[in-house]
Order: sequence, then C-alpha cells, then structure tokens
Amino acid sequence: MRCTIGVDIGTSSSKGVLVDEAGTILATATRAHEVSRPRTGWVEMDGEVWWDEFVGLARELLAAVPEAEVAGVGVSGMGPCILLADEHDHPVRPAILYGVDTRSTAQIARMTAELGDEDITRVGGSTLTSQAGGPKIAWVADEEPEAWSRARRLYMPASWLARRLTGAYVLDHQSASQVSPLYDIEHERWHEPWWQRYAGTVEAPELRWAGDVAGTVTDAAAAASGIPAGTPVVTGTIDAWTEAVSVGAHELGDLMLMYGTTMFLVATGAETLRTPSMWTTAGAFAGTRNLAGGLSTSGALTAWLKDLTGADYPELLGEAATSGPGARGLLMLPYFAGERTPIQDPDARGVIAGLTLEHTRGDLYRAALEATALGVRHNVETMRAAGADIRRIVAVGGGTQGRLWLQIVSDVTGLVQEVPETTIGASYGAAFLAAGATAAPGAAPAIDAWNPIAETVRPDAALRPFYDALFDRYVRLYEGTTSVVHDLAADQRGATPTTPTPEAP
Repeated sequence: MRCTIGVDIGTSSSKGVLVDEAGTILATATRAHEVSRPRTGWVEMDGEVWWDEFVGLARELLAAVPEAEVAGVGVSGMGPCILLADEHDHPVRPAILYGVDTRSTAQIARMTAELGDEDITRVGGSTLTSQAGGPKIAWVADEEPEAWSRARRLYMPASWLARRLTGAYVLDHQSASQVSPLYDIEHERWHEPWWQRYAGTVEAPELRWAGDVAGTVTDAAAAASGIPAGTPVVTGTIDAWTEAVSVGAHELGDLMLMYGTTMFLVATGAETLRTPSMWTTAGAFAGTRNLAGGLSTSGALTAWLKDLTGADYPELLGEAATSGPGARGLLMLPYFAGERTPIQDPDARGVIAGLTLEHTRGDLYRAALEATALGVRHNVETMRAAGADIRRIVAVGGGTQGRLWLQIVSDVTGLVQEVPETTIGASYGAAFLAAGATAAPGAAPAIDAWNPIAETVRPDAALRPFYDALFDRYVRLYEGTTSVVHDLAADQRGATPTTPTPEAP
C-alpha cells in the first residue's frame, strides 16, 4: 500500500500521520513536550528533541500499518525558530522560538537604527519585530559569544529534520523570508550584504520551495527511523503554512485561520503587500506572497484557564455557552504572552475588565474565547486595510473541534468560515506535499479530493451591532491600559525567583 508520512513539530507537541494515496489517514501518533521559559520573554526548546520525537513517531506509525510502503516523507514545524549548530550539526544552544520569544528587543532597535525602516521593509517586506529571525541571530552574537563562535549552520524544525534524514542543508523560501531582514523577498534570495553583516560566520542554507524534494533518506536515518533508505523527503516549511496546504487555503484570495496554542492567520495573494503591523512573507509555493499575522495566545490561554479552574473543556464550553455574548459584562485582552500582530507589543499583558464577585469561571472562559476572536478581527481588518483581497476563510487546527469557539469567531468578525473534513493540521499538509512531490507526472493529488469541506459556520447577523461595540471597547481598553501594563512588564522582567513574595493575609 503506497503511503506518505507527515510529521509536524509544534509548540506543545509533535504529530505524525500515515496517509494513503486517497488522503485517508491510516495511523496517527503524538508526542507531547514542553518549551522552556528560563526568563520572562524567553521561549526555547532543545533541538535534539525534534529528531528524537520524529524517530519515535515514524516507528510508531510504521508499526501500526506494517503493510505500508512509504513513498515519501513530509516535514513541518513551528517557526520562525533559530537553531544554530556547529560544523558537526551539534546545536550550540537551545533553539529560540518564534514571536513568542521577545528577548531580541535591543537587537531590533539596533538593526533598525543601522539599516533604516524603509530599507528593511523594501528588502525583507516587514519591519523588524519579535517574529523576525535576524534579530534573534544577532542576540546570540551579542549575548552568548562562546556559542556564537561555534555557530556554522542555521536550522528550523523542518530543515533540521530534512538534514537529519537526508544530509541536505536546505531551507524553504517561506521560512527564509521570516529570517528578516536577511532575505530579499522580491528577488527570492538571501540578501548577501546583510547576511554577511549579521550572520557572516554561518553558512547560508540552500533555498528551495516547500514541496521540493530535499533529498532521500540515508542509511543512518533509515536505521534510526525505520523509513527505507532512498525514500524522498520534501523540504517542508513552517507549520502555519503547512496547515494552509492541508486545507487547500493557499490559493489567491484565501485566508487560513489556525486554531492552536497560538492563533495564526495567513492571507495569500500575488502582490507583495507591506504594512508595519503585519508580516510580509514569501508563500509556500513559487509565485505567491503572504500577509500573515498571529496572536501570541489562543489555545494557550484556554489551557491556562482550564488548569487554573480544574475544570475540563466540555464543562467550560458548556458554561461559556450559558454565559452568552459579552460574558455578562467581561472584556479580556488576550495578551498573556505579549502580543504579535497587529499591535506588535511584546510588553502587552493580559487584562480582564469588568470583574465582579458574581462572575463565574464560565464567564471568564467565554471572555477568553471572545478575546481571541476580537484579536482575529483586529488582524483581519488590518490586512484588508493593507490591500489584502480576502475571499475565502478556512479554519484549521485543534480548536475547530469546539463549535462554540468557531461560532464566536464568525460572530465577532462577521466572516463565514469553512471547516474541512480533516483538521489534524500541519502533519497532514506535510504528507500531502510528500504525495505531490513523489506522484507520477500528471497524477499529483488534489487537496479538495483529499480533504473536502465538511462544515460552514455563518455569523449571526443579529449580533453584529453588539460585537462592533465590543470591538471598539477592546481597542480602547488596550490603548487605555498600555502605560500601566508596560510598567508591570518591566517589573516582571526584573523579577527573580528569589524575589520575596508578601504573605497572604
């Protein structure tokens, strides 16, 4: 039975799927993990875990379907992450994760002053923010000179797996475009002068497109993973873009909305749209450009409330439904880990306004769901103001399993959402890329045949005036609390584990 394997390295877990030629999932496997947060604003992960989990997932998938004949392997992962390794491919330090890691504030300011906002945007497409990979590289050079002195190669989760599987040192264009400002988005190549200036001792990886074959499985990788030597491996890309592939939301006019630990939005078009509050990137495929955005928390926020209250998700969803629109007068800012787009404020923090002694955990959970929906609306309106032509919304990710959350997002944004039959996410998209790359000429699968739309969620027009007013309050709440919240964020950065805590009365 001809199959493909897809593996995605996510923020809270790694997932693998084994898929047949028709797109049917034959087996799934998951490995949960945690990121490290050694200081406020730092989010890291040991890159060696990515390979170890890939090996475990591959062996579990193959054991579940012994008759599977693996035709190709797809890889995907969170990003942009910065994993620097020495000439022997040993990581010189833990990987620095995407925009949720906000340590490079000083490097962003310095590089912006040195290069100028206008030139940075002209070359890379976006202003520098905590999402940009270039300042993270500069942070290692500035703050950890010993590690930097050994750094010779740059990886992200997908390219790390491709390297370990095939020996190829490659990075896809989409991921490279997020190593801003070191990638020239119009010419689709590394910007050599700035690469030499900020990453000169690191060899620039060869650039490929996400669906291109990086190489084939080596004998050593076959022995470790159980995947036959000689099996083609695609280059892969960042998980949000692979999720878009998994649901067919990568055509011109599409917007992919990913419900995960964080919330991610990717709008696809042919033009390079630039706006200081969003991310301009190359697409997963040649000839496309993306305007992207992301909330720093979504599933992470709901998980925090679940753990805090001791309730399970069905209980909280039921209570949130009973609470009703507006959460009985609560309004939450979901900036519990800073915020990415469109406010680009690493010092933003969560705010809950309107609390009384009468409010319940269901009200809090409802307010959290509405907060993420309001954040999505803020991003969509910013994208459209920049010129994005959004014709179709496709929802994907674990959060799509809860109809209430989907309905709230549609009600708040006024957008119709299409939910495909399979919402397992990036691992499925990676398997699809592998199937396309290894298919016979003219026989590549179509994603709408693999994964048709199963449900359409339409907004309740009667709620539009209410949520219009709530969105206005949402924006004003951030503006009105920024000064105090930034002071608190500064206090948090200065806090240490030995800081005395006043005893409760």
